[in-house]
Amino acid sequence: MITIKSPREIELMKKSGEILAGVHIGLREIIRPGMDMWEIEEFARNYIEGHGAVAAQIGFEDYKYATCVSINDEICHGFPRHQKLKKGDLIKVDMCVDLDGGISDSCWSYVTGKGTTEIKKLMDVTKKALYKGIEQAVVGNRIGDIGHAIQTYAEGLGYGVVRDFIGHGIGPTIHEEPAVPHYGEAGKGLRLKEGMTLTIEPMINVGGWQIRDALDENGWTAYTKDGSLSCQFEHSLAITANGPQILTSQGEGEIY
Repeated sequence: MITIKSPREIELMKKSGEILAGVHIGLREIIRPGMDMWEIEEFARNYIEGHGAVAAQIGFEDYKYATCVSINDEICHGFPRHQKLKKGDLIKVDMCVDLDGGISDSCWSYVTGKGTTEIKKLMDVTKKALYKGIEQAVVGNRIGDIGHAIQTYAEGLGYGVVRDFIGHGIGPTIHEEPAVPHYGEAGKGLRLKEGMTLTIEPMINVGGWQIRDALDENGWTAYTKDGSLSCQFEHSLAITANGPQILTSQGEGEIY
């Protein structure tokens, strides 16, 4: 079921998203070589709870942590753990925040140290792919327009676009309809309407798009099949009459 949000509900999701963005901005300042990955989990949970919100991933389908922390060839759903970050590690931190029922979901990627040219380009392409998808999230367009914009851009540069994990509707729970693939045909799929709230969260690989046949023994973490690096950036957004409104930022909710 797809729920159409009222302006009040969207504003509450935006306030939730501002907290989430604050976590990411803080992590950008502390992630460094030699850091114990568990510090990321502790920082995020303390920040979220310190701002009167709830780490919404805890308990979702029995997940135990406030964050997913995935590194290098881990595509997504990596567990936060006691492991030292090395110089040049590519880290993806994904989390959800619940503020009085307003749900937000966002992932940022980070690199420890300066990072290689390969990593910097992958991060740049992934972020640009996200925004190319967001640009298509306008009233009257279709879901396929979002995925097509992401796929044609990233694949045109030789990167792989993960098919197995996709964006989704958000609110009143973390995962709602509709499904939002990061690949597809322009002009196909569900038509976008004012008041819909979605996540767009492309996972882009240096190599092929395929994932390893089996998940990690923890039952959650997915890896690239060819062992190549994977990057992700994600925003939650609302479809408005004036264009897509990003909800997971500390700006004025950028309008495109």
